[in-house]
Amino acid sequence: MLSKKKKKEDCASCRFCCAFKRTSLWEVPVFTKENIESIKQDPDLDSSVLNVTESDGYIKATYDLSSNYKTGDPNEEAPCPYLGKNGCILSDSEKPWDCKIWPLRVMNKDNEKVIALTPTCTSINKLELKDVKDYVDGIRDDLLEYALEHPFLIKEYRSDFPIV
Repeated sequence: MLSKKKKKEDCASCRFCCAFKRTSLWEVPVFTKENIESIKQDPDLDSSVLNVTESDGYIKATYDLSSNYKTGDPNEEAPCPYLGKNGCILSDSEKPWDCKIWPLRVMNKDNEKVIALTPTCTSINKLELKDVKDYVDGIRDDLLEYALEHPFLIKEYRSDFPIV
């Protein structure tokens, strides 16, 4: 989403957003019904890693990384099962919204939907916050509209995430 502001090379070399510590499992991306259907149609992808559930009339999925951790260290990271040696192996229709909008998050803060910036993205932290805010202002309505259509994608607000 911020590809107009970030260098693709920075993201490809970092890959921070594609691995999860046990303490950051709340950040594991959520797949929509459409993502799930696209993944199931792709013979090169393993859809069995997805835990598909239905809740409040929505079909969604995440993946369970618990078997990917090798130690008891809470800071150990487990990679996304769709992370290949050259980056994400998912097509645009397969890729979850969380990944598409990274490092942005639509979050619920005091029953208000806000757009926040993931503070751990090293690439975005190289940019001026004003430039990021100006860019987000141009896509804010689209982000909020999609989030409201898919409320299960909205994360709870965390105070270390700056609102943009």
